[in-house]
Amino acid sequence: MKYKARIHTHPKKSVLDPQGQTTLHALEAMGFKEAVSLRIGKYFEMTLEAADRAKAEESIHAMCDKLLHNPVIEEYAFEIQEVV
Repeated sequence: MKYKARIHTHPKKSVLDPQGQTTLHALEAMGFKEAVSLRIGKYFEMTLEAADRAKAEESIHAMCDKLLHNPVIEEYAFEIQEVV
């Protein structure tokens, strides 16, 4: 079966996000005063083949833990759906 996964990574709340802070300050300087907080992460979209949904989720966790995110400073979440 084929599955499509959408994976989002972002810095842990306890980790400073200098890129997010710099972008937030730029928005404020451009007049967007309503922006009060900004954290920047990464987005991955992949299609994978697996025997079932549980195996697909297991593979995604393994990929995230080994390559797609840094477990020391980042967290991740994903959505998965079967591709027909």
